[in-house]
Amino acid sequence: MAPAVTLLVATLVLGLAPTGVTALTLDEAIRGLEGAYGRMTDLRAEFSQTAFNKSLNSTIPAQGAVYLKKGGKLRWEYSEPTKQEIVSDGKTLWVYTPALNQVNMGPAPEALAGPAGSFLAGLGQLREHFDVRFLNPAQPTDAEGNVVLDLTPKQPLPTLSRLILAVESRTWELRKAVVYDQFESTVTMRFTKIAINSGLSDRLFTFVPPPGAATVPLR
Repeated sequence: MAPAVTLLVATLVLGLAPTGVTALTLDEAIRGLEGAYGRMTDLRAEFSQTAFNKSLNSTIPAQGAVYLKKGGKLRWEYSEPTKQEIVSDGKTLWVYTPALNQVNMGPAPEALAGPAGSFLAGLGQLREHFDVRFLNPAQPTDAEGNVVLDLTPKQPLPTLSRLILAVESRTWELRKAVVYDQFESTVTMRFTKIAINSGLSDRLFTFVPPPGAATVPLR
C-alpha cells in the first residue's frame, strides 16, 4: 500500500519566526498549536514526500495534493511517481490505482477518525494524545525559524511510534512532518500552498469506482 496510508493510520508549510521566538515555552507552543487546529475544520495543501524503508535501505520520493476535513475525511492525490488516490469519508476507505485499474476498498480503520489518522483532531488535542517536547530544548526552532516538536503517542501504533512536526510560529501552519513506525522507517512530508477552512465539500471525500475497475477488499 502507498506510504501515505502509513501516515493516515499513524495521522497530517516557510517563513521566518518573529523576534524572540527562541524564548517560546513548551506550554506556549502547545497552546498555540492546539488553538490553531482546534479552530480548523478543513485543510488542503500540496506536498512532497520521501518514504525511507530502513530494512530495505531504500528511499521513494512522491508528490501530490492532500485534502483533510474533520471527522476522519481525507483525500490524498498522488501525481508522482505513480498516480494514486486514497480517499475516506470517515467510514469507508478507497485506494485507487489507475495503472492497475483497481480499487482497494474496505471499512475505514478506527484510527482514521482519531488523532493518529486525522491530524486536525490530533493537533487540536495535543496534550490528550501525545507526550510533547521540543526536539531540541536548547534551540526550539530550526534554521528556517519553525518550531520543532517531538511527539510520542500515548497509545503507539505499529505505524506511528513517533512524530516530528515543524510548524510556523505565527500561524502554526504545518511545514513538515516526519512519521516513524515501529521499525524506524520514516515518511517525511513537506507541505506548501496551504488553504485552511476553505469549505471543502463532503463530496470530495467519497469515491465512485470508474467503470470496469476491479474492486478488491482492502487488507
